[in-house]
Amino acid sequence: MTRTTTSLRRRTLLGAAAALGASALPAIAQSKIVLRISTPAVPEDWHGKMWTVFKETLDKSAPGEFDVQINLNGSLFKQGTEPAAMARGNLELAAISAQDIAKILPEYSIFTAGYLIRDPDHQQKVFNGPIGAEMYKAVSEKMDVQILGIGYLGSRQVNLREARNVRTPADLKGVKLRMPGSKEWLFLGEALGATPTPLAFGEVYLGLKTGTIDGQDNPLPSVRAAKFYEVTKQIVLTSHLTDGIFIALSNKSFNAMSFAQKRKVSDAAKAAIAFNNENRIKEEAQLVDFFKKEGLQVSTPDVESFRKTVQAAYQNSEYAKVWPKGLVDRINAVK
Repeated sequence: MTRTTTSLRRRTLLGAAAALGASALPAIAQSKIVLRISTPAVPEDWHGKMWTVFKETLDKSAPGEFDVQINLNGSLFKQGTEPAAMARGNLELAAISAQDIAKILPEYSIFTAGYLIRDPDHQQKVFNGPIGAEMYKAVSEKMDVQILGIGYLGSRQVNLREARNVRTPADLKGVKLRMPGSKEWLFLGEALGATPTPLAFGEVYLGLKTGTIDGQDNPLPSVRAAKFYEVTKQIVLTSHLTDGIFIALSNKSFNAMSFAQKRKVSDAAKAAIAFNNENRIKEEAQLVDFFKKEGLQVSTPDVESFRKTVQAAYQNSEYAKVWPKGLVDRINAVK
């Protein structure tokens, strides 16, 4: 073999190796697991910011393994459509509500009932224990999604146009309390002892100002954001609904991961939830002082009286017929 032939062959092999290396680069880049996230949260909301914590935590624990794509403001999928998108394989991650789940698993309506989940701590203990494991398993089997945890959305309070002495549900008799328009929300308003009045959220401020309604219910951050404190005189800390939102991952994506990757994704979800909960609870605590400075009377009623009355109303309702037997007692027993 001549020197020229050897040199030519060497150049050919080097060229082939270079071409192979170049073609392998896109394959390496494409090997990342894509995690598209859809959420209706706005960037300023703790529920929006928590996804950045999720991404940063995962990037640190599994560098180069995941491509986390955050889509806020419902820009990828509209709120409520995420479970179907995950089942179709068009979405990997989302924050979904108990109401979303209850459309497919009616028994989940138990978590939309007033005074069942007492506070953020109780919420975490319920869903991080045996009850949560059972309910999450049902979601996985029937909806094809894996729930990684629940984040605190806020505690709903009663906000009144005129101050009054509110100790028990009887003290809300005749109060036209604005509630969202669905039958589930109106039932809750009635169970609280008030006269539930459906009204669009965008009309609540004017309704309070003119006296079309006597009050409304929302978490304290919403009361400040919508400036309802400008047209009301009292906040009654009934804490009648401790709301939450579930971080859900499609089973298709979850099952494709290695054991180590599943653990890292789960840990990232826990970090995101801890961030959200800590900041949400801190904000709610600060808002009591804010409303007092704005001249509102902030009072705490006999919450136990409200809890007993509202839970009795639910137990005797159509909703309770689809709840697993004994589950209310088990949830109440979690300390």
